[in-house]
Amino acid sequence: MTPAEIDARIREKWGEKVAPALTQPKKGDAFLVVNPDALRNVCLWLRDEPGMQFDALMNVTATDYPKEKKIRVTYHLQSYAVRQVFVLKVELDRDDPQVDSVDPVWKSANWLEREEFDLVGVRFRGHPDLRRIMLPDDWVGHPLRKDYQEAGGYHGMGNTRPSTLDALVAMDNVRKAKAMADAPKPELKAEVKPEPKPAEGAKA
Repeated sequence: MTPAEIDARIREKWGEKVAPALTQPKKGDAFLVVNPDALRNVCLWLRDEPGMQFDALMNVTATDYPKEKKIRVTYHLQSYAVRQVFVLKVELDRDDPQVDSVDPVWKSANWLEREEFDLVGVRFRGHPDLRRIMLPDDWVGHPLRKDYQEAGGYHGMGNTRPSTLDALVAMDNVRKAKAMADAPKPELKAEVKPEPKPAEGAKA
């Protein structure tokens, strides 16, 4: 079943609860933007509907779009039963990004949603254990937000390091200086000055 055929069946079932049209970018998979309030029900239908049977959630990602004041959450679905893939997206208010958890639909969502909560700040309503998964519980901010600013450390511990490129340049400079210091020095010969010629008319 093609993405367009899947889109048609979703639209037949859910009508205006989904976006007006399937989006097919020049690169990447086609995707359908779903109303956040309908997401969990649409996902349950995609999992259980004969011919769809999307029995696996492969990935969940979130992308920050500060200029649009939105966060887009992307769900990559796969059906092992009928060997097809599909992509859903929801668009959330950046100031208060909330959407229902799909953990009740696919248990693989548990840690995937926790990661997007941790790094982007999306709140998944109904998640059974929504807490940070990569950073400490008292970490301030969400590092994958475009406007995130490093605080310069965590409880006295540094969390930055020099650029690898800068470190390589410094290492090259040390090696060049050592090579110059170890290079054999050319021997300096004493300068022999020619004897001055006697002035014309002078007695020898």
